[in-house]
Amino acid sequence: MSDLTRIPAPAGVAPAAQYSHVVTGTGRLVAVSGQLALDEDGRLVGEGDAGAQARQVFENLRRCLAAAGATFDDVVKLTCFVTDMAHMPALRAARAAHIPDDRLPAMSAVRVAGLVRPEFLMEIEALAVVDA
Repeated sequence: MSDLTRIPAPAGVAPAAQYSHVVTGTGRLVAVSGQLALDEDGRLVGEGDAGAQARQVFENLRRCLAAAGATFDDVVKLTCFVTDMAHMPALRAARAAHIPDDRLPAMSAVRVAGLVRPEFLMEIEALAVVDA
């Protein structure tokens, strides 16, 4: 695991409740492409169910990170694309199952008009830093 420093509230910036404003570290960068709610056979998980989709997306992120020798502890940034901001509580719950509050990464959440297929409710990408 890389030595990461999380800064939830830099001087002059309002504290972040659900993420860290800044995360720094040294090591090898791991970029994980946006993950969708697809199982290992490419089938949609949780049609119309934001909670089920979020859980599958985070499981896919976990597997991708593991393939690069990383874990959620190494994640410095998550970028979340959602078709409806009402899906954010489900996304945060799935994130909480993998990332404790004291290890929150930097994060952006963007509402989008749609994803690659209309049945997808969210897509999440990750950046991690691991030992070189």
